[in-house]
Formats: sequence, C-alpha cells, structure tokens
Amino acid sequence: MSDTTPLPGTPDLLCFALYSANHAMGRIYRPLLKDLGLTYPQYLVMLVLWERDEVKVSDICGRLFLETTTLTPLLKRLEAGGLVHRRRSAEDERQVIVTLSDRGRALQSQAADVPLCMSQAMGCSLEDLKALQLDLMRLRGNLFEAA
Repeated sequence: MSDTTPLPGTPDLLCFALYSANHAMGRIYRPLLKDLGLTYPQYLVMLVLWERDEVKVSDICGRLFLETTTLTPLLKRLEAGGLVHRRRSAEDERQVIVTLSDRGRALQSQAADVPLCMSQAMGCSLEDLKALQLDLMRLRGNLFEAA
C-alpha cells in the first residue's frame, strides 16, 4: 500500500468479520455446551469420537487442525471428566488411541439438539449454510496452502 492509500477500517476487514462471527457463535454455543460440561474445543473432539470411536491422537489433530500440544490437555480434561480413555497402541507405542467411555457415549444423545439450536440461531437456510461452509472450507484450504 502506498502512503496515500487509507487502511481499511476494522469493520471492512474479512478477518474481522470471521473473528466477530466466531465470537458470536461462541456466545450461542457456550450455554448449550455448559449444560453438557464441555467447552467448544472439547465438543469438537467429542464430535470426532462420536463419529468414529478408537481414534489415534494424530488423526484427531488432523481432523480438527490442532497441534498435539493443544489437543493433549483437552484430552486430559476429557479423561479426568470420565468421558474418554487414552491408551498406547499395541502396534506402535508412539501412538495414543482415544476411546469413548460409557459416559462419553451417553453424552452424545444429550448433545443431539446442539446442531439444531445453532442452525436456528444463525437464521439462514440450510442451502445458505452449506454454501457458506463450502466457501469457508475453500478459504481455509487456500490459507493453509499459502502458509
């Protein structure tokens, strides 16, 4: 940018729109997840495990775009809460396998209404939400590629 080109104001920045939308979503998720005893990152981990139990930590990291240094404390808190178990793989002791406990499996039915509550709060059609999700996934991919 040249010295004469004004910088965009905060409301005009795409990154601010994403940040503030994420903040607003967090305000809706927080009370829904509080009833489940989960934080949003913990909820994401549980979603991965509800989709497929007995998952390697490295696979969870890949699915959620997290580093192991971020995921490990989350898993420790979930394990302390009795929702998951962690164990070393018999085939490769460097790998840690995460499985749902009975309590973790039971929590899935309690969390069943969360997606519906979120979609209602967003006030968009299913088609608009799907299009937005695809656009954001493409943006994420482009940004990871650029990094």
